[in-house]
Amino acid sequence: MAPAALGRAVATTARRALSTATTTNPYRGVWPIMATPFRDDESLDLDGFRRSVEFMATTGAAGCTIVGVLGESNRLTDKERERLIACAVAAAPGFPICVGTSHAGTKATVDLSQMAQELGAAAVMVTPTKEAAPTPPAALKALYAAVQDGCPGLDIVLQDHPASTQVFMSSDLILDICADLEAVRCIKLEAVPTPPKIAALRAAWAERPPASVGGCTILTGLGALYAGFDVEQGTEGFMTGFAFPEILVAIDAAAQAGDLAAAHEIYSRFLPLMVFEQQPGVGVRKELYRLRGLLESPHVRHPAPQVSPVAAKGLADQIARSFPGVDIAKPLPATTFRSRPFGGETDTI
Repeated sequence: MAPAALGRAVATTARRALSTATTTNPYRGVWPIMATPFRDDESLDLDGFRRSVEFMATTGAAGCTIVGVLGESNRLTDKERERLIACAVAAAPGFPICVGTSHAGTKATVDLSQMAQELGAAAVMVTPTKEAAPTPPAALKALYAAVQDGCPGLDIVLQDHPASTQVFMSSDLILDICADLEAVRCIKLEAVPTPPKIAALRAAWAERPPASVGGCTILTGLGALYAGFDVEQGTEGFMTGFAFPEILVAIDAAAQAGDLAAAHEIYSRFLPLMVFEQQPGVGVRKELYRLRGLLESPHVRHPAPQVSPVAAKGLADQIARSFPGVDIAKPLPATTFRSRPFGGETDTI
């Protein structure tokens, strides 16, 4: 079956999963950002990609995001994008897929978003790109309006990541976009420091809620480096590439139960692993995918560097410290996070 036909065949199932979510907005909880696996000869490893998506669907994640920065989107052809989207949508029917479609040109962003929609994606993640002169707020808003108009019925995740884009969107601009564009359902907030910006958005939100049904949610990224502090300010989950989504599911569950002390305990326990994984590039994270049994090779496409022997050994040593006696090739058992009860209960995860 051709990728487009395969995508259409399972798109209804994915959208049904979104429409029957327990909240009015499905962009809550944990949405792992996926790595794109390559063989050592730089060809796509679709078997490893399918395995990775299937695995993430068993971890308690709400959905996953593909073809982002971690997915080496800047080193993919359009045909490869098509194959990856079709593979992800088919891998775990009912598990929503968000696709990164950012491009330097607005028309190309719309075209890539239409491809994702045609193949059955539930949403697209869009971030502006740097221009020679600062882009006016009206032009930034027009980018998201163009995607909405070109892809009726497709949800949009607004990514705010100035460290990589050099585009700085104010809280007021983000709220204007959310209020006026119904398709923008989620903010992927990665503007450091994230806790104050979450607080600023929340304060302004109280005065003028977005027009989209159920409101626009906030998910934070940056490898969950600030997860303990983000949940204090009301993030509704995480959309990030940290390769242990089970840990983030546990942090989010504790926070949603009102037990921030338990959320911080989990966060503190695994923070060394988060810090180590968040090194520049994607080599360390892909090595972690390999150690979890998801990829045969941690290869990063040229000219990006591969994981160094020193980093690979350091990662293996940290995993041994973080998970003594645990088989990380399987989803982490709930007992991993039960050193302290949540809200007086011991079985809330």
